[in-house]
Amino acid sequence: MSTTTAAAVPEKLWSGGKSPFKVEYGKLMMWYFLMSDAFTFGAFLIAYGTTRFATNGWPNPNEVFRSYPLAGENSHAPLVFVSIMTFILIISSVTMVLAVQAGQQMKKNAVVINLLLTILGGLAFLSCQAWEWNHLFHEGAWWGRNPFMNADGTQSTTGFTNFFFTITGFHGFHVFSGVIINIVMLIMTLTDKFEKRGHYLMIEKAGLYWHFVDLVWVFVFTCFYLI
Repeated sequence: MSTTTAAAVPEKLWSGGKSPFKVEYGKLMMWYFLMSDAFTFGAFLIAYGTTRFATNGWPNPNEVFRSYPLAGENSHAPLVFVSIMTFILIISSVTMVLAVQAGQQMKKNAVVINLLLTILGGLAFLSCQAWEWNHLFHEGAWWGRNPFMNADGTQSTTGFTNFFFTITGFHGFHVFSGVIINIVMLIMTLTDKFEKRGHYLMIEKAGLYWHFVDLVWVFVFTCFYLI
């Protein structure tokens, strides 16, 4: 195992040692990417909020998201299923933190275990989202179709379903991308790529992306399931 300390690694990777904040180039580029991605999500959510509050009526989320797997047709358990999804994503964020910490300490086995748990968490979240989409589809909801009445009993528009499937689908694509990235990181860890380099900085960059995806879910969860 390399004896290079985690604290000394970034010194070798600054651009000529001239970075005023001593931030490694790849990590800085990841921050730039995440900022631009945040603007995209922000634009989606602002458009959703503007449309919703400019519309007289809107479906009640407690009526739309009331079911969960193996429940009967008349089940009414709002927020139960999405709370499970959120818990899974939060736990995966914790295991990602542990993977990054293990990498900083050059503990390969701990990196492997926590990356694997993070990947499983991401796959579990995507499975939950697939079930939810399938359930809503069978209830008649899709882009251009909204079977749910407004909370005041009036006929609703397709704005709700159009935004829901677009924004949650966009977020789901990010989760899927994060899972693929973490699988690549896991393979590189198992093949000792990082051990040979003497650092696990790429795990930190993957961790930044994963935490961003988790953070965005907080806003998506609030906008669609709570308000």
